[in-house]
Amino acid sequence: MTALTLDPSLSLQVSSNASKNRAIVDEIDGLIRVYKDGHVERPQIMTHAACSSASEFGVTCRDVIVDKYTNIWARFYVPNASPKLLPLLLYFHGGGFCVGSTSWSCYNEFLAKLASKTGCVIVSVNYRLAPENPLPAAYEDGVKAFVWLRQQSSLGKNEWWTNKCDMSNIFLAGDSAGANIAFNVSLRLARRIDIKGVILIQPFFGGESRTHSEKYMAQPPRSALTLAASDTYWRLSLPRGENRDHPWCNPMAKMAPNLEELRNLSIMVCIAEMDILKDRNLELCAKLGQKVDQIMYKGVGHAFQILNKSTLAKARVHELASHIKNFVHK
Repeated sequence: MTALTLDPSLSLQVSSNASKNRAIVDEIDGLIRVYKDGHVERPQIMTHAACSSASEFGVTCRDVIVDKYTNIWARFYVPNASPKLLPLLLYFHGGGFCVGSTSWSCYNEFLAKLASKTGCVIVSVNYRLAPENPLPAAYEDGVKAFVWLRQQSSLGKNEWWTNKCDMSNIFLAGDSAGANIAFNVSLRLARRIDIKGVILIQPFFGGESRTHSEKYMAQPPRSALTLAASDTYWRLSLPRGENRDHPWCNPMAKMAPNLEELRNLSIMVCIAEMDILKDRNLELCAKLGQKVDQIMYKGVGHAFQILNKSTLAKARVHELASHIKNFVHK
């Protein structure tokens, strides 16, 4: 088993004066702290990368504003050498809906390499975070980003990327909470003929009843996703008063939408063997039926593709990129 941990040494010390006399109502140690007065603190656990750092991977990278009123923006990764039009991946980062950024160095490196290796234009959306913006804000931002991309293409703007894309060949993709966003955005846009498929990397789902992997999958200290952290993310991101059997969290719930809406889409689900979400992901694959491409990555845990630098994890990331390339180009 390969341990997957967050490095606490990257966290900034939060001033004790700033939080003095404030009551904490929810917290994930080192990641997010929510106070009773609504104030939210997010220690800096990850460096932010400039667009220029992606050039070493053979891609052009730029940040573009999608909606200045809600402060949604996206980072584009466009392969430099391409003789033909490329598929477009609309990507959503992970972080339990509550933390994370498309400019995090781990995502910048992963997506720059992925764009280069798969021959895809990748557009990574920096959506609004909970608890300040609970769900469905992130889903709405995903739909807005998709509509914006189509508008930019039809108007002939931003030729540096629109001239590289096959806009009839769009995939929604994401990891962890980002995969949940891709899934729920796909349900809203399922009837669009220009969306060809959905790529779900360790999709973040939950439920009131615990699965076997949630109860018994051993996790190292400071794991990227523990059961307690998962519960807190859902508490902070779901609408007030809702529990983990809300359809946005649990696609197996009685009130969940009919997945027949996705019958025209190709779907790929990437599962980490050592992830507490493994059984949730397998349940989703079973409900989706024969249409889904289900891939298990042995010996690695949640978020291995961005946080784990072991030799095994690097091999699994290479496999992941190959699987995505084959999926989008088949």
